[in-house]
Amino acid sequence: MSRRALTLLLAGLLVLALGVVGAFRPVPYVVLSPGPTENTIGDVEKKPVISIKGRETYPTSGSLSLVTVAYQGGPAAQIDLLTALRGWIDPTVAVVPEETIFAPNSDPGQVEEENAVEMTNSQDSATAAALTELKIPYEMVVTIVSTEKGKPAEGKLRKDDQITAVDGKPAKDVDVVADMVKAHKPGEDVVFTIARGKDKLDVTVRTVADPEGQSLVGVRMQAMYKFPFDVDINVGDVGGPSAGLMFSLGILDKLTPGELTGGKQIAGTGTIDPKGEVGPIGGIPQKMVGARDAGATVFLTPPDNCAEAMKSVPDGLRLVKADTLHDAVLALDALRNGQGNVPACAAG
Repeated sequence: MSRRALTLLLAGLLVLALGVVGAFRPVPYVVLSPGPTENTIGDVEKKPVISIKGRETYPTSGSLSLVTVAYQGGPAAQIDLLTALRGWIDPTVAVVPEETIFAPNSDPGQVEEENAVEMTNSQDSATAAALTELKIPYEMVVTIVSTEKGKPAEGKLRKDDQITAVDGKPAKDVDVVADMVKAHKPGEDVVFTIARGKDKLDVTVRTVADPEGQSLVGVRMQAMYKFPFDVDINVGDVGGPSAGLMFSLGILDKLTPGELTGGKQIAGTGTIDPKGEVGPIGGIPQKMVGARDAGATVFLTPPDNCAEAMKSVPDGLRLVKADTLHDAVLALDALRNGQGNVPACAAG
């Protein structure tokens, strides 16, 4: 073999070796793919997803399915370049920069804790929204789950403190408390009125700026409710807040005579607050694929996700816009009765 041929061969082998090594190097991306669906009026692992005790319930039919997004990657287990490349050529998945899913320098344990808190909040908000729709009264109090190490609230506010007011104004829910803190400039004081056991205290905490320049004190909060009967939701390892709308519909279906779905396979997504307002979520293309693969023909969609959903809706899946829980109930009533006045998503 000539020296030139040998040089070319060695160079080719070196390029190949570098390519193989590079293909398995970790990259800061996350692959999003369709995750499992769960019928909120059905069972998971032989247990009802929604169990209600202390109140009369009624038979249901069809499905009201929550949808999820599975992901590969993240701070704890970065994917390699080859996995990212496979994702880029698969139309049913998305490959996104890691920072769009996880906060910079986020701790995996903290992410799991936040997802668990968001899921618990979502379930409670869903129950509250269903009871609000049915005009059944309940009580709510904002409770501190934990304080962040090194932040101003550490050592001043405690786990299980109940926030009753901020700067003298009632703490109506978690979002209201967060907004009242953000209304301050970084470096200003916030006065929390709290119930700690049998004591009522005013605690002053100075705000600091988050990476976006908004004020925070470093607390994780959760709305704690006192409902007139027990509602237990069992979804296994699913985390995050995006199943709120479907939880509410499942609770409503069980608490009211008649069958909300009319036997249809309904899926959907969206956060929900105690008033029944539906909020946007992420991963809508992957969630629609998962819904259609599970047999759904109707997909309840938050209004702020409609434009994105219209760009990639799978064949055979009808998008129904759900601004509120009440609107979603009216839409399902219309579908069940064969009426045409069902709010649809429109391309943005």
